[in-house]
Amino acid sequence: MSGLPRIAGKECAKALKEIGFYLKRQEGSHMILRRDEPFGQVVVPDHKELDRGTLRAIIRQSGLSVDEFIKLL
Repeated sequence: MSGLPRIAGKECAKALKEIGFYLKRQEGSHMILRRDEPFGQVVVPDHKELDRGTLRAIIRQSGLSVDEFIKLL
């Protein structure tokens, strides 16, 4: 398993869009991304740098492994 990279929220959202997520809405600094098939929804903070725990939770909720996510970057 690879270590988690230090990335911004927008970079994370861009990677998730490659697997079918789209921006549903944004409330303040939180982007709500949704995927219809299979259904999934994640909240990505629009911060300059995501905490590692937050990024790990986003990856887990999206149904990816860390390695699969890193390949999308």
